[in-house]
Amino acid sequence: QVQLVESGGGSVQAGGSLRLSCAASVYTDIYCMAWFRQAPGKEREEVATIRRDGSTTYRDSVKGRFTISKDNAKNILFLQMSSLKPEDTAKYYCAANRYLYRCADFRNWGQGTQVTVSS
Repeated sequence: QVQLVESGGGSVQAGGSLRLSCAASVYTDIYCMAWFRQAPGKEREEVATIRRDGSTTYRDSVKGRFTISKDNAKNILFLQMSSLKPEDTAKYYCAANRYLYRCADFRNWGQGTQVTVSS
């Protein structure tokens, strides 16, 4: 099991930036980590993923605006969000797979951090 704790959410105006962080209790044997988000009344959606080798994926709506990265030495996952839009408003969750070698069916989740973007 991996304990995940997100931080860095808040309220910003459209066009602003935020950096989310996710502290992981362990980093060994983690194949993939990801950021998801869920807006009220909507299904949870994958935002970005990063594999152990550093390769990344992004959903189309955040490409060029969001950057996922990780600091392996400190066991921290980041999501740098720029040019934020009101439609980015959601609760953002960190997820990880340990001993499971795919970027899907994530087994470990954080509690989430709220991001609110006003127009």
